[in-house]
Amino acid sequence: MTVSGRIASVVFALLCIPPVAAFDAFQPLPKQPPYPADNLPTKAKIALGKQLFFDRRLSDDRSVSCNSCHDLMSGGDDGRQVSVGAHGRHGQRSTPTLWNAAFYGALYQDGRSPSLEDQVQTHVLDADIMGLKDAAMLEQRIAAIDGYRQQFDRVFGGVNAVTSQNIARAIADFERTLITPDSAFDRYLRGNKRALTDQQQRGFATFIETGCAACHFWVNLAGPQPGLQLAMGEGFWELFPNYRGSRYEQQYHLLDDPGRVRVTGVEGHRYMWRVPTLRNIVVTAPYFHNGSVATLDEAVRVMAKTQLNKEVAAADVKDIVAFLQSLGGRFPRIAPPELPPDAVVE
Repeated sequence: MTVSGRIASVVFALLCIPPVAAFDAFQPLPKQPPYPADNLPTKAKIALGKQLFFDRRLSDDRSVSCNSCHDLMSGGDDGRQVSVGAHGRHGQRSTPTLWNAAFYGALYQDGRSPSLEDQVQTHVLDADIMGLKDAAMLEQRIAAIDGYRQQFDRVFGGVNAVTSQNIARAIADFERTLITPDSAFDRYLRGNKRALTDQQQRGFATFIETGCAACHFWVNLAGPQPGLQLAMGEGFWELFPNYRGSRYEQQYHLLDDPGRVRVTGVEGHRYMWRVPTLRNIVVTAPYFHNGSVATLDEAVRVMAKTQLNKEVAAADVKDIVAFLQSLGGRFPRIAPPELPPDAVVE
């Protein structure tokens, strides 16, 4: 079966589940995400990845770190419509949250990276993000720092271990620790029926009845996770907007960016996007690939109309938003690490 066929079968099965059983389509967030067999975590590697994640020396002009756009002190994004990278360059899309990103099969909103490791490597070479000219420049810069060079040799073994691949492996393993478990919704799914308020339970039911659950289901409320219908590197896509001609297209410039077709060149992928997680969505405004919608209630209205061709009553919007508020998980405390100093020039 093709990837698109598998995706279609998952969505069809979900839509055909009777209301009583539909609850099973949602699962609590696991304690650990899937790891690739060639990059299993160690404490030392994760600690190294954390340092690199916060280090502005990974950008061409040393002005931004990974954390500059994926701020782990807040929602894992930067709250901007589009991000500002090295040399003050503006990106083309709104930064998605990095919290729970390890449960995606493909990274970036257009899914152009098959893994967190690949995503790190493409980030540092993107002119609008880190802006480095090539991988050799990154390797030379990090290897020139004694503290890093020694850590890489210990973590990865041998000498000359500072490679762009190992830099990406370390950062990716740190990013896989960015999990926000134990939301009210997770506790509800585990059997605590008091974990959700009456309004949130109504919102959950409305969320399913309206059709939102056709795409936003399973552990990350973003469709199948790797190992569950999808392999690593496979994304779960949706056409956005699905129903054309609404007032929102021009109001929020929804058609200005053609989406995944830029990656694949396949015309059928025009306006296709990877389905985003809804976890912690209350703290990840603004919304959509271009950051054009500032509030969650408006995002619900836009999605209902553009994806399901439905006008949702104001009371139902409030209930759905209340349900979405239950998806905020427990954020681990992350203190910025101490970074190794540059080499002293005599």
